[in-house]
Amino acid sequence: MANQSDPTEHTQKIKTEFQKLTDHLREDVRKVDDPKAKALFETSAEVLNGLIKAFSDYEKGEEEAWK
Repeated sequence: MANQSDPTEHTQKIKTEFQKLTDHLREDVRKVDDPKAKALFETSAEVLNGLIKAFSDYEKGEEEAWK
């Protein structure tokens, strides 16, 4: 049984959900014609990628803030 108090268990699951949403947003960029919607979806995907990186950095303990 997994240790539910281990934050890495949670960060990995959250990163997976962020990645799914990022993929969905990028797919929708190709589906819509509205330039503002395209920009919104692409910007949102980039923000989520930043969060994925932050979660990965936390897991690795590489950022000064996580030390």
